[in-house]
Amino acid sequence: MGKFGAVSVPSAMRSDLMRETGQQQEWPVVRLADIATKIRSGATPRGGAETYLAKRKRHALLRSQNVLDHRFTEAGLAFISDSQADELKGAAVQEGDILLNITGDGATFGRACLVPKKVLPACVNQHVVLIRTDKTRCRSEYLLAWLTQPSTKAYIESFNAGGSRRAITKGHIESFQLPLPPIAVQKEISDLASSINNRIELLTETNATLERIAMTLFKAWFIDFNPVLAKAEGLLPEGIDAATAAIFPAAFTESPMGKIPDGWSTRRLDECCDLNPRRDLRKGTLAPYLEMANAPTEGHRPEKLGTRELSSGTKFVNGDTLLAKITPCLENGKTAFVDFLPDAVTAWGSTEFIVMCPRPPLPPYWAYLLARLPAFRAFAIQSMTGTSGRQRVDVGRLGQFMVAVPDQQVAKVFAQIVGPMQRKIAANAETMDSLAAIRDAIFPRLISGALSLPEHAEAIEGAIA
Repeated sequence: MGKFGAVSVPSAMRSDLMRETGQQQEWPVVRLADIATKIRSGATPRGGAETYLAKRKRHALLRSQNVLDHRFTEAGLAFISDSQADELKGAAVQEGDILLNITGDGATFGRACLVPKKVLPACVNQHVVLIRTDKTRCRSEYLLAWLTQPSTKAYIESFNAGGSRRAITKGHIESFQLPLPPIAVQKEISDLASSINNRIELLTETNATLERIAMTLFKAWFIDFNPVLAKAEGLLPEGIDAATAAIFPAAFTESPMGKIPDGWSTRRLDECCDLNPRRDLRKGTLAPYLEMANAPTEGHRPEKLGTRELSSGTKFVNGDTLLAKITPCLENGKTAFVDFLPDAVTAWGSTEFIVMCPRPPLPPYWAYLLARLPAFRAFAIQSMTGTSGRQRVDVGRLGQFMVAVPDQQVAKVFAQIVGPMQRKIAANAETMDSLAAIRDAIFPRLISGALSLPEHAEAIEGAIA
């Protein structure tokens, strides 16, 4: 079931993890400052976000939203000028540096990853610290494995100087104490970390590709009407077979939206999609809970789901789409498709979500793809009301967004094509969750010396194969 339920480590793996190696190694404990050659945060360039470049010229600015545990994401990556980068040259990163978020909420605070080569040249801002290790004493991959352990997360939290808005200082980081195995053992741990994280990254990239394919099809059929345009010109539509092409009309008709395919209709969003539909969940019921901080900015699966007693919030079930309605979460792309709950389970989340549930003939994934569409997001942003910094989407205004609704046959075929993609994405996500659970079970014991990697290599390899 992945992170949203009980994740079972395979039996062979579980028995090895529970068996002590006989004599636990006692690694020396060191201060992070003693094994680092640089610990440094940066700043926001003068002029703030308004001065960021529209596209990359040379330098990137790495911010807390780019730093996920074990993985760097380019979503929301900012670009700065050469002169701005020169002002931040002391905060320039190198390949293999560790990035650690030093401010943020409960989800973003303390996240850590390695700097990938593809993002260079780059600098960090004031919310991210770069940590460069003395490679003769400590491998970056080993330090990352230590920083991302659940127990280390709690340890870092103990230094929190910022209340609900977490914050730690360079002095705190320098004082971190961690076990330091010999370099040979660090390499074993690093290689295992790379093996697991590389597989997770590959599955992440596969899911991103599947989603791009689904979005391309959505846009071609329902926004650009490419199959109809081709048939209107007497051509066979590209990318689909003759049987699929046959379900599309060969002409257009005028509508309030302009020309749409014959036999289709124009409707307001709230006429073809239930917004914040009623879901049965009694107040005080313990149920899965999604924080806004854990909603994804890319991909449709949230980073983590908790459990809370229902108080006040939005309620959702599998097949719903969740759209952030508050600034800057909407602008940052926080959107989710719900396919991570057990059957017949109702979950709930922040009041700052809008729940979207398409009505037949539109399939569930249609709403998620619409919510990721730039034109729809621009309309949602224009629908915001309220004071600066706390603006929210007016659901009534959002409901006025006009869409072209296909006939039942086109909608059915679309569902038959994208449905397997969505299910493959979900299956890959479950595999990633299981790999992460195995990683989080193994690494504390490897780092503490309670588990010998060579003695358990076969079981570990079998678990992550």
